[in-house]
Amino acid sequence: MPDALPVPASRTLPGLRGSGVGILAGGGRLPLMVAESVVAHGGRVHIVGIEGEADADIARFPHTWVNWGQIGRMVATLHAENSAQLVIAGGVRRPDLWKIRPDIGFFTSLPRIVGLMAGGDDSVLTRVVRFFEQKGLAVRGAHEVAPDLLAGAGAIGILALSEQGRADARLGFAVRATLGPLDAGQAVVVARGEVLAIEGAEGTDAMLQRVAGLAGRGRPGLRDGVLAKGPKPGQELRIDMPVIGPRTVAAAVSAGLAGIAVEQGVVLVLDKAEAVSAADAAGLAVEGLSGAGPRLVLGGVPPRSGQVIGRLQPNRRDVVDIEKGLAAVTSLAPYQTGASVVVARAYILAVQAAEDVRVLLERVGALRQWGVRRRHRVGVLVRRIETDEDAGRVDQVLGEAAAQGLAGVAVAGPGEALAMYSSAARVADAHGVFLVTC
Repeated sequence: MPDALPVPASRTLPGLRGSGVGILAGGGRLPLMVAESVVAHGGRVHIVGIEGEADADIARFPHTWVNWGQIGRMVATLHAENSAQLVIAGGVRRPDLWKIRPDIGFFTSLPRIVGLMAGGDDSVLTRVVRFFEQKGLAVRGAHEVAPDLLAGAGAIGILALSEQGRADARLGFAVRATLGPLDAGQAVVVARGEVLAIEGAEGTDAMLQRVAGLAGRGRPGLRDGVLAKGPKPGQELRIDMPVIGPRTVAAAVSAGLAGIAVEQGVVLVLDKAEAVSAADAAGLAVEGLSGAGPRLVLGGVPPRSGQVIGRLQPNRRDVVDIEKGLAAVTSLAPYQTGASVVVARAYILAVQAAEDVRVLLERVGALRQWGVRRRHRVGVLVRRIETDEDAGRVDQVLGEAAAQGLAGVAVAGPGEALAMYSSAARVADAHGVFLVTC
């Protein structure tokens, strides 16, 4: 079976010959690979590189450097270069607002720019696309102008997944499908039917590092488990298509995994020859699979926020976070994972899998959204209570959540377990957080 969607060498991709493709370039190899593919298929490019983000190698192509604040120059350059088609590619970090040099285009677009910052990944990226479209640019996905980068169906190297690997991949895809409507869970790691990690705001590479640190992982001669990766339902693929590459392969090998399963036709493979060579040498299977798979459909609706224990009350934003967290922990219960979720401003920052809730909270501090000031408590830990031990740790969890700047904790479980929390009111009050039982 083909390992990528083929582009015949003798044909130019429709709409590329002689046309201009602008590339707004962040960090990483993707902008360069898109440029190489467009030129190879008869198109021409002009790269607008973000200073401090884009790779210096963009100088191999016609290019312009811009500062984060030079919105007007970005748009004017693309129009001047007849780059009516725009590809936005590469990673970006939070800009240092004290160092940007805004132009008049920045100030005239300021209300829209401020509006881009709220919400989760999908809502932000959709607004970014709309912003550039309103400037007269047709935003295209990297896969639309460089389809040779897409992973196709079947093995992408010499190795295919084992039967156990396929079963783990199916479970990973099912967990992804369950979390997808909540704008989370682009990647999941499963080993022998156990969910080891679920990607939150930290990204795939950081998630794989967590897996490598789990007890028993990475032992010599022992490889099991699969990284299952693909887009969320409704994900804005023109600007945020999932990607794997040599770095993903190396991280999966370090985590002791046996394979990588990607959803065929909707995941990009960067530096494919290098990635495949590294996977083959390490004995790692990489395979494209159909995204369709079993998904548990739950009856009824998740519990809504209930009784407040203590003096502090959640505000309206907190209630939205609580309800989104409850939807996540409830829908993940049948998969025996996701007992705790951290939600901030309706955005899922982290989901618990094999790690302890303490470890989950320790990594939340670095995952706060852009624009959240540390002096304000923002976000909620929502926890599904399953055992007496879980119920008995509420005091400790309140302190850990407070230490990470969260506004409160919501717990869901049987009524007899929740009745224990009346004594936790003074603990919540002492830490300056709220406690809600559901």
